[in-house]
Amino acid sequence: MTAKNLLVELFVEELPPKALKKLGEAFSAALANSLAASRLLLGDSTVTPYASPRRLAAHITNVEAVAPNAQVKQKLMPVAVGLDANGNATPALLKKLGALGADASAVASLRRENDGKAEVLWYDSEAKGATLAEGLQKAVEAALAALPIPKVMTYQLADGWSTVNFVRPAHALVTLHGTDVVPVSVLGMDSGRATKGHRFEAAVDPVVIADADSYAATLLKDGSVIASFAERRAEIVHQLEAAAAKAGGKPIEDEALLDEVTALVERPNVLIGQFEAEFLAVPQECLILTMKANQKYFPLLDAAGKLTNKFLVVSNISPDDASAVIGGNERVVRPRLADAKFFFDQDRKKSLESRVAGLAKVVYHNKLGTQGERMQRVAAIARAIAEHLGGGALTQQAEQAAVLSKADLLTDMVGEFPELQGIMGRYYAQHDGLNADVADAIEDHYKPRFAGDSLPRGRVGTVVALADKLETLVGMFGIGQIPTGDRDPFALRRHALGVIRMLAEGDLDLPLHQLLDATFARFNGIEGFQLNINALADFIYDRLAGNLRDQGYTAQEVDAVLSQRPQRLGDIPKRLAAVRAFSTLPEAAALAAANKRVGNILKKLDLWPQAVVDNALLQEAAEVTLHDALVEVVPQADAAFVTGDYTESLTALAALRSPVDAFFDGVMVNADDPALRANRLGLLAKLHAAMNQIADLSKLSA
Repeated sequence: MTAKNLLVELFVEELPPKALKKLGEAFSAALANSLAASRLLLGDSTVTPYASPRRLAAHITNVEAVAPNAQVKQKLMPVAVGLDANGNATPALLKKLGALGADASAVASLRRENDGKAEVLWYDSEAKGATLAEGLQKAVEAALAALPIPKVMTYQLADGWSTVNFVRPAHALVTLHGTDVVPVSVLGMDSGRATKGHRFEAAVDPVVIADADSYAATLLKDGSVIASFAERRAEIVHQLEAAAAKAGGKPIEDEALLDEVTALVERPNVLIGQFEAEFLAVPQECLILTMKANQKYFPLLDAAGKLTNKFLVVSNISPDDASAVIGGNERVVRPRLADAKFFFDQDRKKSLESRVAGLAKVVYHNKLGTQGERMQRVAAIARAIAEHLGGGALTQQAEQAAVLSKADLLTDMVGEFPELQGIMGRYYAQHDGLNADVADAIEDHYKPRFAGDSLPRGRVGTVVALADKLETLVGMFGIGQIPTGDRDPFALRRHALGVIRMLAEGDLDLPLHQLLDATFARFNGIEGFQLNINALADFIYDRLAGNLRDQGYTAQEVDAVLSQRPQRLGDIPKRLAAVRAFSTLPEAAALAAANKRVGNILKKLDLWPQAVVDNALLQEAAEVTLHDALVEVVPQADAAFVTGDYTESLTALAALRSPVDAFFDGVMVNADDPALRANRLGLLAKLHAAMNQIADLSKLSA
């Protein structure tokens, strides 16, 4: 029988919208993988996933009705174990053959082969290919078991006795191989060709699928359902853009909301709603969040990015007169917006400063105290950083912003919408008449909130953001809350990257270990607090290494620079550029290899030698030449290093190639004379120091 296309659909009650896309992809992938393992798929088979609020499905091309037989080669046991001295089968061999479905008659056909240790008996057989019914039964069961479902529900079947476990009650299973139904039974259901369409707008009920290839078209025509998640999403985007243009605005961009709405409707219909303009007096972040989070609406913005009093609704029904649907949505959103306005008005009756004392009653962590205690630590760290960066007004403003930074946690608005912490603090600080830099810092101290987010907009915000993230990193490491594998409940990786970005992109003159030491000093007196600062520094440098590789630097370049643990992170881009430029020099490979050799020699010593050379002990011409070259080159390299011209500093080292090669060719470092040996080791130490100021060049050696 020739291969045909396969369609599998599981019809269920409404699936969790935030998980639907993953469920659809996992279902189709698991089906295909299982069928492939059963040898039922041809090499050019393609898989098309489908997922709507009430169905998971997959269309798979070129599926065999019966899998081809397979040649099976089974390793049995050594000949010495399987055959006795007369060449007859031992009981052990007969037992093994029996387990494989063979008997003593197979002994004569056993193959002998040496596996490198002994001569071994092999049993060659042919495994009969599975039928599609067998393979698909197994595949559907495997696909259901593999679905990424955190919790399942138990429900009763129609017989009133049996129960099954699944994410939602299932009502139908369609399995079509071409036009033929493949018999499969799961979740108390037998497969067929009938499913259901849209709850309210299906043209027929049930929807009967004639063959595998007509699935999507039949569901659309008879069931009013766009089965493909991707096609339904694209249709929503198209309708949103058209409706926004009609309303004179643009819909807010939110990929997560778009995915969730796609998972809530079977055939979308975008409608335009509006609310009273008086609500626009409330900060637009509040209104946007309540419309998106609570109502799944797409707020409309004007050309300047300001919120308008119009919004878009993605409806699941398409009545001839949509006024009732629009009116209903407008009535529903109005109380939400009124709540936001009430919270905003109430919160402004108290200043942020008056709320600070209340932080002493809010637990931050049972081992690290309250939010009030944390705020005091952050303020002290911010003050120390600001004084290092210039002091004066920066110190005063940074400390004030740090003290007020968490006060909005006690407001009604943030209590209702935790996502607005910091944002509302800025609005309330402005209402209190605080300095603009302080108000901005209250919002910006959470930045960067995610990968690619903007950095704090001013120096005050940068100082407080650094202090906040350093306090979190040191505090959590000090109580043993270190990320492991995929677990990072306190987002320490994100905090580390935030510190890295602010120090590097801001080119701040703040040595990393100095920052960690200053932060650690603020945790004195906390019982059981123990911090391995080196382990925390390694954690930060590991995040930095990954970030740099993502930017396009090679692993060798990154390793060369970071192995030196540069304390000023703003220098790292210049160091990497210098290493990349050095790598292109003809002398680079030889010098990198020589540097590696020097390092290996010095590492074997009990004590690293001082980079001091006694000219009177220089005997060989090659060591004199190398010393003279160092005397000439090192000042040039050092001068360029001091000015920050790292590329010029490394380029100057190229002149050392010939003297270094000659030294290793003509000089014995481990001379018998202790004084001579020590002097030569001092020369190598001087060479090593000169070559590794900017990066460990040995890392560039293949």
